[in-house]
Amino acid sequence: MSQAISQARDNMFRDKPFCRDLLRLTAPIALQSLMLAAVAAADAIMLGSASQNDMSAVSLATQIQFVQNMALSAGVSAFSILGAQYWGKQDRAAMSQVFFMALRFCLLLSVVTFVGCVFFPQYLMLLFTDEQELIEIGARYLRVAGWSYLITGISQCYLALMKVSGHARQVAVVSSVTVVLNIVLNACLIYGLFGLPALGVVGAALATLISRVVELIWSVGMCFVKGYLRPDLRYLLGGSRLLRHDYRKCLLPLLGASLLWSVGFTSYTAFVGHLGEDAAAANAVASVVRDLVCCLCNGISAGCGIMIGNALGAGDLTQGKLFGDRSMRLGFYCGFASTVIMLLLTPPLLALVKLTDEARSLLVAMMCIMAFYMIGRAVNTVIINGIFAAGGDTLFDMYSLCVTMWGLAVPLAALGTFVFHWPVPVVYACTCLDEVGKIPWVMLHFRKYKWVKDLTRSADEIGE
Repeated sequence: MSQAISQARDNMFRDKPFCRDLLRLTAPIALQSLMLAAVAAADAIMLGSASQNDMSAVSLATQIQFVQNMALSAGVSAFSILGAQYWGKQDRAAMSQVFFMALRFCLLLSVVTFVGCVFFPQYLMLLFTDEQELIEIGARYLRVAGWSYLITGISQCYLALMKVSGHARQVAVVSSVTVVLNIVLNACLIYGLFGLPALGVVGAALATLISRVVELIWSVGMCFVKGYLRPDLRYLLGGSRLLRHDYRKCLLPLLGASLLWSVGFTSYTAFVGHLGEDAAAANAVASVVRDLVCCLCNGISAGCGIMIGNALGAGDLTQGKLFGDRSMRLGFYCGFASTVIMLLLTPPLLALVKLTDEARSLLVAMMCIMAFYMIGRAVNTVIINGIFAAGGDTLFDMYSLCVTMWGLAVPLAALGTFVFHWPVPVVYACTCLDEVGKIPWVMLHFRKYKWVKDLTRSADEIGE
């Protein structure tokens, strides 16, 4: 069997059904990721053209949303893992139950984030900077943007439902249209076009809120269209005890990993933010570019994860293993391509943003460091978030983050910032150590094939 798998793997790009299905899933999801990152890019460019401090403050303020999104992604991903397998098994009742479990979790999390951003924004901003001007600007942004954080979790659950049930293209359409709306409203409300008031950072927050409302109405409304999966409302407040156990078993490691990763990543931003306004501005731009370039590996990770999950849920473990092996190779191809893209983007990027000479110098250094970081980021995203998660192997991510991020990168960056006062590029390089450093560990775990599992239960077990 191993020989047959090796031969099929070598013919990956000649396997037309595989390539067709992968493209059908990956392209829309990558486009969705790109469009979402484009909003942050538009905010950075538009606010950066007006004021470096406005751009820096909003970049720091949106770290709150970043933490929320990572926690939400744990709830949504736990549904996607189980949902993809039950979709492969064609068990819609089980999908509905797991969907509402995810929805309840995401609603609770969204309410907590909303309260913090709307009522205590200054205290949240103090986590990222001690510059009073940046705190005041960021607080104005959060008071408005916090309302959008209240509804984000709901729409993300419905969009995930469409992805795993074969409507990834429609998800890309919804995200693309709402992102274009967001960017247009950004321009109108930041600069005061077409007779509208020029609201600056508040305008950027208001544009985000309006676009999220449109996304929510559209994504929920699609469930009532013929051919789309409509969750069974009988399970709104309940569900099978065994499915709740399975959902928690997927959720808790994902949530732990998401919180470890998001808090660690926001710690990196906070460290750089304490190195001065120029460092914060350069990091704001570099972060936007990083998120844009990561869209490809995000799409490959999600698309491969759905394909592997469908195969495993249908009981075809051999095909699931084959798809995982191919996905791993795609992760490396994506990483090397991302490195080249980062280096090519650096010269035109310097011409687009308005920065001080010191900030421009720091940005060049950060882009060069990040070019090598992208290899590890792409490989780990595809393997950990796509392949391992598809088979329910969610604990590994949390363990690896405890060691590489919290045992190595965060302590070094903190010491460099507050104790040894290292140059900004050195501190920034410390924040990039975790992804590159864990590639050998990830590959060793991949070869154990613990992720090749069918997580589904029979209807008799569930109680249907």
